[in-house]
Parts: sequence; C-alpha cells; structure tokens
Amino acid sequence: MNHKFLQIHPKDNVLVALTDLKSGETIEFSGKSIVLRDNIPAKHKFAIADLAKGELIYMYGSIVGKAMSPISMGGVLTVSNTAHEANSFGQKTGEYQWSPPDITRFENRTFMGFHRPDGQVGTGNYWLVIPLVFCENRNVATIKDAFMEELGFGKQNPYKSLVQQMANLYKQGQKDDIENLSIEKAIPKEDNRLFKNIDGIKFLTHEGGCGGIRKDSESLCGLLAGYINNPNVAGATVLSLGCQNAQPSILEGKLQTINPNLQKPVIILEQQKEGTEENLLSQAIKKTFLAMAEADKYERAPAPLSKITLGLECGGSDGFSGISANPAVGHASDIIVALKGKTILSEFPELCGVEQELINRCTNTGIAEKFSHLMTAYAASAVAVGSGFDMNPSPGNIKDGLITDAMKSSGAAKKGGTSPVVDVLDYTEYATKPGLNLLCTPGNDVESTTAMAGSGANIILFTTGLGTPTGNPITPVIKVSSNTKLAVRMPDIIDFNTGGVIEGTKTIKEMGEEMLELIIKVASGEVKSKAMELGQDDFIPWKRGVSL
Repeated sequence: MNHKFLQIHPKDNVLVALTDLKSGETIEFSGKSIVLRDNIPAKHKFAIADLAKGELIYMYGSIVGKAMSPISMGGVLTVSNTAHEANSFGQKTGEYQWSPPDITRFENRTFMGFHRPDGQVGTGNYWLVIPLVFCENRNVATIKDAFMEELGFGKQNPYKSLVQQMANLYKQGQKDDIENLSIEKAIPKEDNRLFKNIDGIKFLTHEGGCGGIRKDSESLCGLLAGYINNPNVAGATVLSLGCQNAQPSILEGKLQTINPNLQKPVIILEQQKEGTEENLLSQAIKKTFLAMAEADKYERAPAPLSKITLGLECGGSDGFSGISANPAVGHASDIIVALKGKTILSEFPELCGVEQELINRCTNTGIAEKFSHLMTAYAASAVAVGSGFDMNPSPGNIKDGLITDAMKSSGAAKKGGTSPVVDVLDYTEYATKPGLNLLCTPGNDVESTTAMAGSGANIILFTTGLGTPTGNPITPVIKVSSNTKLAVRMPDIIDFNTGGVIEGTKTIKEMGEEMLELIIKVASGEVKSKAMELGQDDFIPWKRGVSL
C-alpha cells in the first residue's frame, strides 16, 4: 500500500489521502503525474482525472456521488462540488458463490458461556428490570437504588470526590484553586457481589408504552421480548401500570412468537392490581431477589464459537472506517459465519447504494425481495417527513471525509464481510439462522445496537473513527478504532485498534483474526470491554410511528 494515498477499487476515479497532502504537491499514480489543486486532509478524496459537471464519482467500485461543478484532476471532493448519488437496485441476479476464509485457527476453539435450556449460550448472565410504560420508570429507579449497593453491583463515582473538594474550597474562600484540582481515580472495590455468577442487574427505562400509535407499543413489546430471550439474560422483572397500550398480554404474545418453549422466569407485576406503591415495590423486590438466587446457579462452561451471535455496528465513522476497521470486522464476521455462527448487519440507511450487491448475496429471492421492500419503504418514509438517506452523514462524518451517504454506506457495508445473506429481519425480529442476517434499524448508533441485542446478539463489534461512548445493558460492546490517533487519544473507550492497516503494518486478515481472539476473551468473561467498565448501558427503542 502506498502510504500517502489509496485507490480502493480499480474502477474508482478518486483516491483517498492516507496523510495530509499539500496543494502543489505532485504524486505519481498509474503512470501519470497528478498535481494537487488543493490541500487534501487525510481521509478525504481527490480526483484522478478531470470530472465534468454531472459526472459520476466511484469508490469501492460503486457510485458514491456526482460532480455538482467541474472538479479538476487533483482537486478535493467537498460538499460544495459533490452530491449524493447511488447505484439503483432491482431483482436478484445469478447465484452467489462464496469462498469462506480459512478457519483452521478457530474451528476447535471454545468460549466459556452460560448455557440456556433452549440451546442458546450467553456471554453474560444478567437480570432485567423492565417497565412496560414510562409511568413505571420511577418505580424501576427505586428498585435500582435498593438493589445496586446492597447486592454489590454499585460502583464508586470519582467525580463525587471532585465535587466534595470543590465545595470545601468554595467554603474556605479558595475558589481560584478549583481549576488546579484533578480527578482522584476510584480504587476498584473488592468483588463483593452477593450473587457471584450474576454479572449485573440491568434497568431498561424508556419513554414509550403509551401515548403513541399502537404499532409503537407493539414494537416496544417485541423489543423487550427479544431482550428477555437474549442468551445473556437469565430472567426479568416487568412492571406494568395496567392501563397502557403496551399490555403484558402483548409482551407474552411476542415471547411466545420468539420462543414458544421459553423456560426463563419472567415476573410481571401490575401496579393498578397491587394497590399501593409500597406493595408493588416490596413484591417486586422480594420476587426478584429470590429469582436471582436461582439464576446465580448458572455457571460458565465451554461452548463452540458457533454459539456466538455477533452484532456489526459503526458510529462516529471517518474516511478510514471503510478501509481498515469495517473490512477487519467483516473478516471476523466471515469467520464466525464459516464456523456456523450468526452475524447481524443493521443500519439500513447506511446500506444505500450497495443494495444490489446485498440482494445478489441473498440465498433466495424471497429474502432478497424482503430486503428490497424494507429498503424502499424506509427510504419513502424518510422522504415523507422531509428528509432522505442523502441527509444521513453527520457533521463529524463530513469533516472526516464521508461527504455523501453512498460514500459512507459503501464503507459501512464492509462490516458484513462477503458471506451470503441468509435472512432479512424487520425491526424486533429474532435471528435464528446461522449466517449473515440483515436487520432493519436506523443509522442512529444506540437505536441500532439496542435493536441488535433485541434480535439476539450476544457480542457487538462497534467500529468508530471519531470516538463514540456507547454500550449496551446486556450485550458486551467492543469498540474498534479505524486509526491509531483515535486509539491513543481516547484509550478509555477503544478496545481494539486497526490503524495498522492504514500504516501498512497489518493486513485485514490479521486484524480480523486478532479481533476474534479478543471476542473469545470478552465472551468468556476474561476481559471486560471498555463500554462495560464505564457502565455505558445505552438503550433507545426505535419509535417508527407518529405520536397521537
């Protein structure tokens, strides 16, 4: 790899700057000299030939934009001279042929997981406390306050000490000394958990369950059912008010659909039946405590890597994400698929322009048609509210080189590797088929990771080029950096650095295999991801309808 620039695909008519390039600098590419017309920041793109107004721009071998004004050879692509344009898509064509990666290194490997009666294997052992409606959030918070410290799940907050120091200085009239204070790192508490085999008790508060359209409440119940069924969950306590749209019967119906033979304890309490708040809370706390005592009997035991369901996510992406982190995640995904495990690729707005490739990778026309239908309907719903997939790139994406949605999508899709698409799932549908699954979610990081855990992911790989402090309550999230600068600047959130691909010291294959070694350690409970250490328990259901 040239360490100054990269052509990703032979069909591309732009190059990616791997380092900052100066205006007037001459580079040699494909037998010709290109004089740079502009300063080209690292991660941005520049033309390798003169582009006329309206001419299509190619990256990854796909259409990623069109010139809105003439762009000279050596000129930088910007939001001023480039607009979103993407490949169209139609029916599935041909039979997809896949060459699986070499799995010799991993085919007899295991991880230490929690085996559930239905055959799923968890990478953690959590108890859930869930409100069916936002009216119960305060009661959930009361239960959390009662349990966390007493059961040994509480964590010291180093910022409390900082506030105490500031308050003392202020009282002493030494306000000017506050700027010189530093954070006193909390001393980790000795593991004093009462239930040693329970990794945590998680509280999934939300703002839904009533007041919106009925479809939103049904979707919420489907999502919560997926969380209860997730192999990382031992059981759940569910609080209902009684009169809300999201009724316990809907939740129970969704659980029956996902897993007719569910053998987990699910405690459902309704406040309007229990009477006083004190009675509701005392019943919830006592029943939950006794159920957790039973859940504590689960112990980790060896499980094949085929029991991993791997979520594939990106957020805070940059111009290197599609070159380093995402393809490396894609290779790890291909290995899991070759080992008969499941992987989940979501974020449908970030598959814009690569639809035909994914359609052709579908194992049958029915799956392909479902994907096409979901993508078309999603795009139309965005347009109906005055938006569109073309508005997906964030200011941070644009600043770091992703100036069109198709450009972002072409790189984002690399997380799905090259394996066949075995199933397409609408939001809250549960992954059951070994192989690569496509899941309809927004591009929003937390809505997407929330959905993947609800569809059964027991580990999530999350790539980022800018840095994103995101995790999940029940599923370990492993953060993968696209570049070394980020990994050095934000070591508290980055678990794995693929910057070596950009620097030319590592290959995609090497990075993917090293990533899988880390997955095995996290899945076994040997290593905690940074998101777990920081307690990043982000949970945002996707509200698909309008509010009434």
